[in-house]
Formats: sequence, structure tokens, C-alpha cells
Amino acid sequence: MTKKQLPVAPVGHPCAGITCEPMPSALERWNGGIRAAASGDNTISVFDVIGRDYWDEGVTAKRIAGALRSMNGADVTVNINSPGGDMFEGLAIYNLLREYEGKVTVKVLGIAASAASVIAMAGDEIQIGRGAFLMIHNCWIVAMGNRHDFAELADYLKPFDSAMADIYAARSGLDVDTVSQLMDAESYIGGSDAVDKGLADSLLSADAVSDGDDSPAAALRKLDALLAKANTPRSERRRLIKSLTGGTPGATPDNESTPSAAEIKPETLANLDAALSGLVSAC
Repeated sequence: MTKKQLPVAPVGHPCAGITCEPMPSALERWNGGIRAAASGDNTISVFDVIGRDYWDEGVTAKRIAGALRSMNGADVTVNINSPGGDMFEGLAIYNLLREYEGKVTVKVLGIAASAASVIAMAGDEIQIGRGAFLMIHNCWIVAMGNRHDFAELADYLKPFDSAMADIYAARSGLDVDTVSQLMDAESYIGGSDAVDKGLADSLLSADAVSDGDDSPAAALRKLDALLAKANTPRSERRRLIKSLTGGTPGATPDNESTPSAAEIKPETLANLDAALSGLVSAC
């Protein structure tokens, strides 16, 4: 099917009292070092969380819109390896790709989880690695408030769950009830299964994917997920990561000796990752 036959996603934004983050389980499964073995000129890479993060980085609709404008309607390839993140930003990116005049070929190289799986649906053609995964689930947010706030929030999120189910169903040919059950179960769908279910058209060849080490920024995000799994409050996680990076994440360093997320030594992050994994396992 062509992307123009897909439904338009609703436009939304996080309401007061909530934040959007990748699920810790998706971050744990994400290998941030997976990339395309080769890419052409008209290529968009979705190799980060969806939406802005601590460092004011991430894949945003603004960035994708700018990239598409520079393509001038030429056919484009979108390579994806992302743990997801901001569902609202993901729906906006989906709409941008759906409306793009050129052919969009999506390649899921590692994982397209949560919001990234919605983005993946906006291709005229979807290819997925044999060892890659789509992860689909209901809207997942971090919220605070009283019982009335949570009741209102559930009502607010329900149409977005329905919209995502409609998108997956339209792309795959599965009925909406079946898709909703997969979303309720927080389903990780492997490459061959994704093709069988109609959520992808074909498998990528093994030599189309390159597997390297996690970037320092990706490793920091995994550390953040491990801290979240250990029930560390978000404010405390941010403080710890700020201490690790030597300054406020996303801020301009005060001097050249202040490391950014991308400048921290990978071996330091690997040691911290191992230590925190042991801590979480012991909890």
C-alpha cells in the first residue's frame, strides 16, 4: 500500500503534569550502535529517542520537516533504530512522512519501538532486519496528579491509542481488535513476524546492517533507564547525569574542560552500565 492510503494521525501535545520518555524496557533492548552499512544522499536517520531529551537532542518533527524540505520531493530512505519516546512527536513525524510527495522507503535496522514504530508505518515500502523488532503498545507517559487528574488523563490518551491502532491496522490488514490486543500486551514483533503480520513488506539483507558499539549518549540514556527501573525520581536521575556530564545536560559548556554527553569516554560509561545493571538485578 502507499502511504497516502494511511489515516492521518491526530495532532496533540503533552498536557500539564505529564512528560514523555522512552520505556525502560525499550531502552534496555536498544543497541544504539546499529546503523545502516551504507546510505545514499537522500537518507534520513532516526537513530535517537523521539522528542527532546535532557541534552536538548533527539529526533523532532522540526528536524524531520527541515530534512524533507531539503529533499525537494525526491525519493527518500528513512533508517530507523530508536527506542521511541514522545508519542505526540512521533505522530507529527508520521504525518510529515505520510504527506511527503516523494516515495518513502523505511528501513528498520535495529528496533523501532513505541513512537518510532508509528513513524515506521509511514513508508510506501517498509523493510526490516531479520533480527530487528517493532514494538507496539498503548500510550506510555510519566504523570503526576490526583485521581481526578489520572481519570482525565486516561480519557485524553484514549483517542491516541485508537489512532495508533487504526494506523497499524490500515498498514497491516489486521483487524483493529487484533491490533489493540497486541498493543495491550506491549508486543515486540521480530522481523519475520512483522512481515507475516503485514507490518513490513520484506526483510533486509544481513549486509545492509552494521553493528557497532553504543554511542556515549545512547549509553547515558540506558543508565537513565536503569535508574528509573530502580525507582530513582526523575529529578534525581537528572542531577546524577548532570554530575556525570560535568554540567547541565543540553547546556553550552562553561569551558572546554566540561564534557558533553558525546565526549564521555565509552569505557567509563560501560563500567557504570555494568555497575548499575548489577544494582538493578539485586533490587
